[in-house]
Amino acid sequence: MINKQKLYSIVLVSTAMILIMMSIASAAPFAYVTNSGSDSVSVIDTANNTVTATVNVGNEPWEVIGTSDGTKVYVANSGSDSVSVIDTATNTVTATVNVGSIPVGVAASPDGTHVYVANNASNNVSVINTTTNTVTATIEGLNKPFRVAVNPSGTKVYVTNIANNTVSVINTTTNTVIAAVPVGSSPTGLVVIPDGMKVYVANCISNNVSVIDAGTNTVTATMDVGKNIFPFGTTISPDGSKVYVANGNFFNGVGTVSLIDTGTNNVTTTVDVGIHPLGIAAAPDGTKVYVVNGNFFSSKGTVSVINIPTNKDVATENGTVFANTPTNKVVATVNVGHYPSAIFIR
Repeated sequence: MINKQKLYSIVLVSTAMILIMMSIASAAPFAYVTNSGSDSVSVIDTANNTVTATVNVGNEPWEVIGTSDGTKVYVANSGSDSVSVIDTATNTVTATVNVGSIPVGVAASPDGTHVYVANNASNNVSVINTTTNTVTATIEGLNKPFRVAVNPSGTKVYVTNIANNTVSVINTTTNTVIAAVPVGSSPTGLVVIPDGMKVYVANCISNNVSVIDAGTNTVTATMDVGKNIFPFGTTISPDGSKVYVANGNFFNGVGTVSLIDTGTNNVTTTVDVGIHPLGIAAAPDGTKVYVVNGNFFSSKGTVSVINIPTNKDVATENGTVFANTPTNKVVATVNVGHYPSAIFIR
């Protein structure tokens, strides 16, 4: 016969494990926002769009990325030539990696083993081993590199060069530049679609977006996003059907997000957001897009939350179609630190 006290202990432990698993399963993704003006990272719980933690990092953090297992976040500190490593379980900095001069863009390999850092002033890319948090390679031959993206297979890294209006293509096996693709003026943000066949590049000064064929390393399409719009940040929906472009519009401060249909390469919708939008990221389930509004003239920046239409947003009743929630509209605004510049959602 089983001892009653032992049985009671087993029940308690089992119940606790179930509750923990339920908590993990129901936990919403968290968004990490770099505050360049306040040397910190704001952590947003996307379930209720509130800031739950603020993590102090290096000087002038610019871009942020996380590993695929969700355990670590890497922040490029442009003012201290370093990368801060944040443990997402505790939201504390556990390591600092010295890289090149003025690191700006960061991207992680799909398997989470490497992080690529664009060092704007030293014209190279640092490769960080995420197991040891050490730089294991430095890739030369860039020209004021700004942002970085890795293709889904992890075989290529794409880097925008704002000085010579190109996108460099890096072979990750040899860590060498194998091509330079001419695009528009001052390319900043870029994103690779999920099948790896196309790369979308935001050209800040020429107010357009270039589409690169990843097979031929040539531009196959160019889309205008408006006069004096200054496209800056890019992200893509999880299914690859839409690219979202944050348009800074630095003259009058009014910011927008352009939605590009990747099937037709047409701008289908424009959404008004906050002042001076820079970074942008899509939620993993595709229902929201988060836009970082730098707002240079304020001591506090904001993040605009855009609701994205999905099949769940449209229902039918007696043959009538109606929307359950507003779509392609800002449904929440989150206050963060001074001059926020980028965002990553895990």
